[in-house]
Amino acid sequence: MQVQRGDTLGKLATRANVPLERLQRFNPGVDARKLKIGQRLLIPSQQERAPSGGPYRYQIRPGDTFSSVARHFGTTSGRIQSANPSASPTHLRIGQVISLPLGSSGARSSATRTAASTSGSSSANRPAAAPTSSAPSQPLPSSARRWQWPLDDYRVVRRFGPDSRGTLQPMLLATQAGAQAKSVAPGEVRFADGMRQLGEVVIVHHADNLQTVYALCERILVAVGKQVSAGDPLCEVGKSSATQRYDLLFDLRQGGKPIDPKQVLR
Repeated sequence: MQVQRGDTLGKLATRANVPLERLQRFNPGVDARKLKIGQRLLIPSQQERAPSGGPYRYQIRPGDTFSSVARHFGTTSGRIQSANPSASPTHLRIGQVISLPLGSSGARSSATRTAASTSGSSSANRPAAAPTSSAPSQPLPSSARRWQWPLDDYRVVRRFGPDSRGTLQPMLLATQAGAQAKSVAPGEVRFADGMRQLGEVVIVHHADNLQTVYALCERILVAVGKQVSAGDPLCEVGKSSATQRYDLLFDLRQGGKPIDPKQVLR
């Protein structure tokens, strides 16, 4: 749900038809006194539970990873994995319900620092869903060859790979005002909406269980379910308040596991 002018948490809870306390528990990082127009809140579904002592029942949404869910709730991806031993972090299903252990105050502080560095540092624009696993070792399918780049005019300002803390980061491309991110290969749009800390996001699914993610956009140009060809515009690239650049975060995955785009892009 998106915050509108004049909204309070109470009004948002009423509009979403959920108890205010439940809404607050599902958005622990939201300050009720500092709501911003356009800010997005997580609305709990009927299948989800947020008891005061935890653990929560959480339903997987488009774009979720254990890392992004952990950051939102102030816990760690390791604790989520331990609480869900039968769940594969690289094959999460939309609608899947997982057990979500609450983090300690230390974990919550760490998550807050991560979010702050994401939105304010020069290496910023780190995604909330930044993966911590390494690239898959299996060979890429034959369909993943010589795909076009997602921008006509770009420079690579951050390569795919681990940062100084060992966290795997997606590729970041700088471009010009008005640039449009384009689909790198034929596929189907499976997600087209805003995501916390990532702006507007488009996710396209391709043959052989490959997915591409286009984030930090300002305006989405496609709808979920649309079949796209290579070169079709997906979104307009937004301007980063941290770097004052027009940056596109581009992520390429196979079965949910991140891979280096340079293995595929021509």
